[in-house]
Amino acid sequence: MHAKINVLLARTPIVTDGAWGTQLQARGLSSGECPDAWNLTHPSQVEAVARSYVEAGSQIILTNTFGANRLSLDKHGLADQAVAINQAGVVISRRAAAGSALVFASIGPSGKVLMMGDVTEAALTDAFTEQARALADAGADALVVETMSDLAEARLAIQAAKATGLPVVASLVFDSGKDKDRTMMGITPEKAATELEVAGADVVGANCGQGIAGYIKVCQRMRSSTSLPIWIKANAGLPVLVEGRITYQIAPSQFAAHVPDLAQAGASFIGGCCGTSPEFIREICSVVKRLQNPAGQT
Repeated sequence: MHAKINVLLARTPIVTDGAWGTQLQARGLSSGECPDAWNLTHPSQVEAVARSYVEAGSQIILTNTFGANRLSLDKHGLADQAVAINQAGVVISRRAAAGSALVFASIGPSGKVLMMGDVTEAALTDAFTEQARALADAGADALVVETMSDLAEARLAIQAAKATGLPVVASLVFDSGKDKDRTMMGITPEKAATELEVAGADVVGANCGQGIAGYIKVCQRMRSSTSLPIWIKANAGLPVLVEGRITYQIAPSQFAAHVPDLAQAGASFIGGCCGTSPEFIREICSVVKRLQNPAGQT
């Protein structure tokens, strides 16, 4: 593991950042527009999101590169700009971090279904390799393979990320089954933790898909199957449609109230996904400070 990350791991939980997509939408990103392209067209707005998380207390921030593999970018006619978009994403987050936070670069799914024959393993490997190299070359501290539903795709992304020599976080989305304790492909937390570790991940976890309360049990079950650090970034509850707009109902204080239980369940890294904001991170930081300094000692 990277020396800087080991320093953080000496005192957990580590606070990561919150949502990017909903924050960019609040700054004018329109529905259907490519968020990742904003690294080139609206860099100041992207930097404002990153900086807002650093100022809120995030010890780790991600990059605006979730959909910046060439297969996803191709839907917007931007496949040929994959390297530029990824490198700009890292540069923007590093500038915003200004040495106060580490930058973990985001690698999301391709949007193609491997088992349905939408894409080949070779094409996925090429896309993830191109993205991972671009992110590493631009100076990312680690890579985060996130919001994955298919273990086969996750493995290919992890392999591409590991080839850069950087630490790799691998995170699946648990949003299916009666108790929302399985991925869309039916993977359990135990199998996810085991398989992601075997694939070479340095940190395993879960993000998106549901609220923080549901991820406490998922975290416990992952912890039972691995000794690796665990990464959890839950949504601000489940989305609901209000007057034609998707909204999230959980308030920052309600979200943060679950942080002690999540830490107890074994989470080393805690942040937020869809619907969360810098206010959520401030609330999480406040709770984490109390956990780490319960008697108010200095």
